[in-house]
Amino acid sequence: MGILISQLSWKIGGQQGEGVESTDRIFSTALNRLGYYLYGYRHFSSRIKGGHTNNKIRISTKPIRAISDDLDILVAFDQESIDLNAHELRKGGVIVADAKFDPSVPEGIDARLFPVPITKLAEELGTSLMKNMVASGASWALLGLPLEVFNKAVEEEFGRKGPAIVEKNIEAVKRGADFVLELAGGPLDEFKLEEADGKQKLFMIGNEAIGLGSIAAGCRLMSAYPITPASEIMEYLIKKLPKFGGTVIQTEDEIAAVTMAIGANYAGVRTMTASAGPGLSLMMEAIGLAGMTETPLVIVNTQRGGPSTGLPTKQEQSDLNAMVYGTHGEIPKIVIAPASIEDCFYDMIEAFNLSEQYQVPVIVMTDLQLSLGKQSCEPLDYSKIQIARGKLVQDAPALEGAELFKRYEFTEDGVSPRVLPGEKGGLHHVTGVEHDEVGRPSESAVNRRRMMDKRLKKLNALEIRDALRIDAPIEKPDLLIIGMGSTGGTIDAARERLKQDGISSNHITIRQIHPFPADALKPYLEAAKKVIVIENNATAQLAGQIKMYAGNSEKIESLLKYDGNPFLPLEIYKACKEMS
Repeated sequence: MGILISQLSWKIGGQQGEGVESTDRIFSTALNRLGYYLYGYRHFSSRIKGGHTNNKIRISTKPIRAISDDLDILVAFDQESIDLNAHELRKGGVIVADAKFDPSVPEGIDARLFPVPITKLAEELGTSLMKNMVASGASWALLGLPLEVFNKAVEEEFGRKGPAIVEKNIEAVKRGADFVLELAGGPLDEFKLEEADGKQKLFMIGNEAIGLGSIAAGCRLMSAYPITPASEIMEYLIKKLPKFGGTVIQTEDEIAAVTMAIGANYAGVRTMTASAGPGLSLMMEAIGLAGMTETPLVIVNTQRGGPSTGLPTKQEQSDLNAMVYGTHGEIPKIVIAPASIEDCFYDMIEAFNLSEQYQVPVIVMTDLQLSLGKQSCEPLDYSKIQIARGKLVQDAPALEGAELFKRYEFTEDGVSPRVLPGEKGGLHHVTGVEHDEVGRPSESAVNRRRMMDKRLKKLNALEIRDALRIDAPIEKPDLLIIGMGSTGGTIDAARERLKQDGISSNHITIRQIHPFPADALKPYLEAAKKVIVIENNATAQLAGQIKMYAGNSEKIESLLKYDGNPFLPLEIYKACKEMS
């Protein structure tokens, strides 16, 4: 028996709509049941059916937050999947392919090919639709993992369709396993994983964690229009919110979605909307309305390749400047960037609290990899949940005569008392034009200046939880590597290699994008010999914020990737080594 390994990378590829997603889902669910840590990335086309798609999973006995550079096992439903992905296979890797298309290994690739009659075995059971189960069984068997655990995952997936369907799918798994084991002469010793810890872990995409965090924050209404890669938030909440007395409304467009959210928040219901870059563009005027009327508003922006329709199913981080500067005029707003599945949950609670405490729009900035990449995370700590509604006035003093409530009262911290419609003693005007303390329209130059100053000073002292996520063990490192969003785990994997080469590094993930935490960042910039900013865009938007607010521009270099794919650890390692 060979040496047990601590991690392994598996990928399945085929045409969109032929079972790639369900194969990945059941395969990873079974691994999760055994207690392994998982990190997945989904490459898919921007169409319902057809076009190459693949799902890659990294499996480990230890926590991981990045996809791997190489690949151990490739499951292919067509030759295109082999041609496009075989270059990732490490020396001695394995390809499990459907014998139906007479698979071949590209020249120069050192890999073992196991042609399995995946479609034929499925058709013998009554339908080619079960070929995903045949392929799953073959993969699982090569790893030497217990089949009963996989069968439980199959029962969970198909149980609602009745015992007959479950039994057929379990038989498909067995046939795939039996065939490949006979072909290979048993499980492959070089791919046998160390035993996992067996502890149950959450396994979800970032969008699901965002939805769950919204519910925990007290959100009871979502108004949204479907768009990749944000739609899963809406789909999750459609299923879950009614159980808590809430609902989801699919609006006719993103303009309706954001204005409905503003109206509902004004009425006192914690409400959110979610979109991607094109939808965010449509929301800009309404975001200004929320700023001027000082109405709480939470927006999730799941970044994708742009501009226009761009690359709707591919990774990018190019909306930063739009979120910070997109609205006309000047309003206070908060932009925060989760960097993990756990962040997606906890940051939604913080976003709702911040939006009410400061009475401003809060934009939660994710990216496609974080939103749609399925990952393991530790159980969430619900004791951390606290609801803070800010200066929400109840039992307002009775008004006399024509007196109105000072909804926009000048205060020392810039945050005025807020009252809900119908509150006795809370009568006031609401308008998108400049106004006085009770909301009456006003073009007075003195009032205008005072109101602008009042609004803009709200966030002078803002610092969110973990505004900077700092891993800085070196006092004066060779490199300070800075990233945001989903890049954190990939940067850490690259740093391990840099350390082996004798290159010291610190790592900071910037989570508070706006207002920018310059004072907290400056000491780390000054201590490093060189600063490298990692981001998925072409114009170095995060580096631009750092240079503008924290200086040290002479030290800062950028590593940019904007081809639609996330960074790989090897790419960051090589670039940082060259720049150091």
